[in-house]
Amino acid sequence: MKDNYILYGSAPSWATAKVRSYMRKQCIPFVERPPGDPRFAEKIMPVVMRNIMPVLETPDGTIIQDTADIIDYFEHKTGTNDEKVLLPATPESGLIRALTHFFDMCCYDALLRPVLYFRWNFPDDNLEYVKNEFSSTYLPPDADEKAKEQMFEWARTVTASFAKNVGVNAESIPLIEASYSELLQLLVEHFKGQPYLLGGRPTYGDYGLIASLYAHLYRDPYPAKLMRQQAPEVARWVERMSGPGQYLWDHPDSTEDLIADNAVPDTLKNLMRYFAEEYLPEITAHAIFANDWLDARPELEPGTSGLVHLTGVLGRNEFDWRGIKLKTSVRMYNFYMLQRFQDSVEAASESEQQAIQLLFEETGLSPLLKLKTHRRVEREKHLEVWGADLRSVQ
Repeated sequence: MKDNYILYGSAPSWATAKVRSYMRKQCIPFVERPPGDPRFAEKIMPVVMRNIMPVLETPDGTIIQDTADIIDYFEHKTGTNDEKVLLPATPESGLIRALTHFFDMCCYDALLRPVLYFRWNFPDDNLEYVKNEFSSTYLPPDADEKAKEQMFEWARTVTASFAKNVGVNAESIPLIEASYSELLQLLVEHFKGQPYLLGGRPTYGDYGLIASLYAHLYRDPYPAKLMRQQAPEVARWVERMSGPGQYLWDHPDSTEDLIADNAVPDTLKNLMRYFAEEYLPEITAHAIFANDWLDARPELEPGTSGLVHLTGVLGRNEFDWRGIKLKTSVRMYNFYMLQRFQDSVEAASESEQQAIQLLFEETGLSPLLKLKTHRRVEREKHLEVWGADLRSVQ
């Protein structure tokens, strides 16, 4: 047990699901501890400087915070005794690698509206279950009812603010419901033909998607019933992503090969078009906001965020979304994920970049290829910070 990894996270946590799924699929030995564990407050929070999860503690005591950084750690280990992971999440093809980082970016961030809406707007179905889940995450087993109520009210207050900041409101709710229903049907059609997003094994994009689907939309009672009734193929995909086996009985001829560059299925292109409508307007408006924010702070030192609070939130910005005006938080982390996608494109060969350009033009996503902030977002000491002004180093 002393050689195991320790994953600090929880079952109701959106982000924890991403790392837990990856570690289970790779059969990496780990124990999971909740943030209510005393060691988290004593040893982990002073290092990461926030009450945030997931956090990975390696057998040698290294602390890694952030889902992408944790998966990168396993994907790119290079020590002489390091073994390759069982199911590499990094495709060899430049085009398919760009696609997996595209879906990782979109699935991890763009789906926060249904994630938060379906958890907190159906109390008759969800409330007691979610209350119990939060109590087991943050409190000791012998906590009294008063402590549980106080903790839950704190969690609900924090989450209500978060829901507002991702655009959940009375006007947007019917559109969130329709958008999520559309996504489920697109995933149903895709998973009829492919066991995972990009073929025969999970890649970064699948782990981004499991973050949004598992804790809230698959486990919380009301959306769990909805998924099983409307999209059983998606529920099976969640189960497939939740254990070490491949669970491919509905894909008996599948191998671990990923789709070929010249065989991107129409079902995947339809998912790309969905995110062109769902996410492209938001990340575009946020990049413009961030560049204005940076231009107003020309003296900002590289390696800093320019923020008083360690949230990575620059402010809130309005954009057009599905026929209405929506205002959401502008988060530095979103640009970090955008950069990861763009970096994968730039690392592709010239011919692969041409194929990427054509595919993203076909699906209405070509603006993403050149959408940039004036400074890169870097991660230092488990926080997002700004790099040097790119215009001054070109």
